[in-house]
Amino acid sequence: MKLWQKTVLAGALSLGLTSQATAESNIGPAEKDELTLGFIKLTDMAPLAIAYEKGFFEDEGLYVTLEAQANWKVLLDRVISGELDGAHMLAGQPIGAALGIGTQAELVTAFSMDLNGNAITVSNTLWDKMKPHLELDEAGKPVHPISASALKPALTEYQQAGKPLQMGTVFPVSSHNYELRYWLAAGGIHPGLYAPHKGDNSGLLQADVLLSVTPPPQMPATMEAGTIDGYSVGEPWNQQAVLKKIGVPVITNHDIWPYNPEKVFAVSKDWSDANPNTHLRLVKALLRAAHWLDADDNGNREEAVGILSQSYYVGADKKVIAASMTGSFEYEPGDVRQAPDFNVFFRHNATYPYYSDAIWFMTQMRRWGQIPQAQSDDWYLEQAKRVYRPDIYTQAAKALIAEGKLSADDFPGLDSRDASAPSPATLSMARPMTVAAPTPTSTSLPSA
Repeated sequence: MKLWQKTVLAGALSLGLTSQATAESNIGPAEKDELTLGFIKLTDMAPLAIAYEKGFFEDEGLYVTLEAQANWKVLLDRVISGELDGAHMLAGQPIGAALGIGTQAELVTAFSMDLNGNAITVSNTLWDKMKPHLELDEAGKPVHPISASALKPALTEYQQAGKPLQMGTVFPVSSHNYELRYWLAAGGIHPGLYAPHKGDNSGLLQADVLLSVTPPPQMPATMEAGTIDGYSVGEPWNQQAVLKKIGVPVITNHDIWPYNPEKVFAVSKDWSDANPNTHLRLVKALLRAAHWLDADDNGNREEAVGILSQSYYVGADKKVIAASMTGSFEYEPGDVRQAPDFNVFFRHNATYPYYSDAIWFMTQMRRWGQIPQAQSDDWYLEQAKRVYRPDIYTQAAKALIAEGKLSADDFPGLDSRDASAPSPATLSMARPMTVAAPTPTSTSLPSA
């Protein structure tokens, strides 16, 4: 066979394969190819940065601009208004918006951006007051995770002095807010309740500790200034406190709720309805980015750290980002402990939008009073289905498999996957925990 004949045959075979892949994926051209996507300067925005830097967006015919946002409220408002086509978003934000908690809007997510990634940090002053009440190991180091019960003597001291103990969280429907409340309540400290039916959305009703909202990148400086005594936030802002020697992380959210869905990629429902192909293509690009981030036992993480350290992404020192993203976590200077799953982007079905994860967030909203009335199990599932879109996820994943960009082995059980089944996070709630499980309908000091 002559060279030109081989070339024509190869082209025909390639066209046939491409046509087959296109038929299987059944995704048409993007309705909108120039997009602006928002994010907050946190390590877990990584799938967006990697999809951009590795050309995964362009492979889908998408020309994306990534824009850092000032805080979660601004980011949410700009997605709702259409100024942003989509965004890196707190997993609780689309659900909270659907329920009208703070802002009423119809948002959807078809992609979970990561699992884990948060910690609770206290100031040096508060840490010094906690240390006498900690269990130590044979080397004289604190035994982790640390219970909030060690905080109670300091709280009593603050109360006797007429000084409030104040801690920061990033948003009322964030996992950080619920994790901090969960940790405090498990230690016998009341973090306060919301009472929207009484016009009180402060979350401070009956509170022993005053929780306030602070944007993630501002957490270390706010604590250093003495405005707050500690905070719950995502990385790299806990490790920043360690590097600056202004605070000490006391527990990671992997110790509170293992494999919790931390962020999602969300768009407005109207935008998704108007741009279904664009939405699918975005999810495809993000799936490839998440896969790259976890590939080869986190073998790409050092490169990812270099990308994220750039000023227009996270803008923190490489050492600070690497401290948690490459398989370890530093508590006090020199106290480095292994944490291989501190950041999970793809393994453990991390990217899949499980209804059960959405329901967990709603149980916390109910537990702390943001959902003021008791609801049926069917109601919780119905709300989850309004927001979480496993159908879009599945179509995007199948397209990547058909195109040979990822394999069926990367999505085990995809065809039979039940979005209502327990996720890795909800399964973890069934085993013994270092802090106690939630009591969603509690209206007094939660027994946790």
